Amino acid sequence: MGRGDTLLNAAIGTAVTVLLSFTGVSPLLGGGVAGYLQQEGRTSGATVGAVSGLVASVLFLVFSALFFGLFRFGLAPAVAFSAPGGPELLVLLVIAVPMVAVWNVGLGALGGYVGAYIYEDGTDPSEPSEAVH
Repeated sequence: MGRGDTLLNAAIGTAVTVLLSFTGVSPLLGGGVAGYLQQEGRTSGATVGAVSGLVASVLFLVFSALFFGLFRFGLAPAVAFSAPGGPELLVLLVIAVPMVAVWNVGLGALGGYVGAYIYEDGTDPSEPSEAVH
């Protein structure tokens, strides 16, 4: 895990977010992992956590679009419901999509901040820090 490697740490945080998506607060956990792995200040931790949440939002939206598209175009058997269309789809696009993005990015940033704080709290300031490669 790379100290200061924002993309790698955000990718790991995104993986944690997706894998723990059943918890409801997975962006907080994924952002926390990303912020901890960043091993930099709290601002940098919040940034990498927000990036992690943003990437997770995009993945969730792609999977949701695929899921609804399969039902909408009859490529999957309709079980007990059908895919939204018309006004329902407009509500999803105008209200639900920004809410999901704000939830994931906001909790990811908060988690990244807390993860960086935990990393800073666990380091001994009297010891010399590792050199950045």
